[in-house]
Amino acid sequence: MVTIRNEIANDVGAREALLDRVWGPARFQKTAQRLREGVSPAEGLSFAAVHDRKRLVGTIRLWPVSAGPGRPALLLGPLAVEEAWRGLGIGSTLMRRAMTAARRRGHEAVLLVGDAPFYGRFGFSAEKTDALWLPGPYERDRLLGCELVPGALDGARGLISATGRPVRVPAPSLDALIADLARSDAAARHAA
Repeated sequence: MVTIRNEIANDVGAREALLDRVWGPARFQKTAQRLREGVSPAEGLSFAAVHDRKRLVGTIRLWPVSAGPGRPALLLGPLAVEEAWRGLGIGSTLMRRAMTAARRRGHEAVLLVGDAPFYGRFGFSAEKTDALWLPGPYERDRLLGCELVPGALDGARGLISATGRPVRVPAPSLDALIADLARSDAAARHAA
């Protein structure tokens, strides 16, 4: 049985491995990924599809962005489902869960870069994204938006930019760095 639940800290490794299998290393080169780097996803808007409470088979996250100056929105992605589990409605269930949760949390609009035939059934279209752009290469017809509140994207214009909370990365220990350097130097001398 597959359960959709909020993502937890223990999901991180499995999620990254799933994204590697589904999207490959090219995922790090996508413009949408630039908006996700170094920031946290939107609070309470990361979900996992888990088989028998232990195996992650799907994932979706939403990220805070601006849809032009002073216009808050969310960026959806990546959505991924393990290949063996596709065609069972897991991706659609993750989409509905994420969109419902975003609406309940008071968000007004969601943007994404993706296939209009798939995302159109969830209310996404390019109708109100023609005056928006991303900070890098992307296929224009794949920039889609969905209003959770009618009119939320009316007049949206400008650069889509990240607005999320920066991810805190612990500073490395100076003692550990010096010890690693000393070990490296000793290994190099021994090898010579």
